[in-house]
Amino acid sequence: MADMGSFREAVTAWAAGGPGDPARELAARLSVRAAVLLEGPSDAAAVDALADRRGRDLAAEGVCVLPMGGAMSVGRYARLLGPSGLGLRLTGLCDERERPYYARALEQTTAAPQEFFVCAADLEDELIRALGVTRVTELVRAEGDVRALRTFLRQPAQRGRTSEQQLRRFFGTKKGRKIHYGRVLVEALDPDQVPAPLDDLFTSL
Repeated sequence: MADMGSFREAVTAWAAGGPGDPARELAARLSVRAAVLLEGPSDAAAVDALADRRGRDLAAEGVCVLPMGGAMSVGRYARLLGPSGLGLRLTGLCDERERPYYARALEQTTAAPQEFFVCAADLEDELIRALGVTRVTELVRAEGDVRALRTFLRQPAQRGRTSEQQLRRFFGTKKGRKIHYGRVLVEALDPDQVPAPLDDLFTSL
């Protein structure tokens, strides 16, 4: 049975040079209306976690949460999914340093303005600042990673970095850790702690 995961896989294959017909057929069958363009799977984990917390089934709403494997791919995905492709509404999250890629891609591929939302450093940074260092460290301990964190913090390269910067870097030191904590951090937020870019994204959907 086709689902939004199948559509996401078809779009990813299409962006990699494969045929577009499977994505077109699934878009029609699933009534896909919008795509949330994200840099990677940790961002997608955070978006999915917030959807769960808010009781929203984005797939049922026709919204595809789509990690692109890097912000520089946004132009390719925008061409395939926007007005010249599947005609979907495009939105997404990006880091401040990636704003030009998103702005240029959406300006070149869409006739109407498309809204996207910008994180200061990245989404992990937004979540760490929202929760605070003490709470994030408690979560790392609860997830059984405190020994790994302590070892990491003893590295000379971590001297001079803020605690927020150290935690952000720690989440990227092991494959899958950023994805895992993307969900863990969102699940720990109080309703009024959701970072503005993430909250605004959901308001727009």
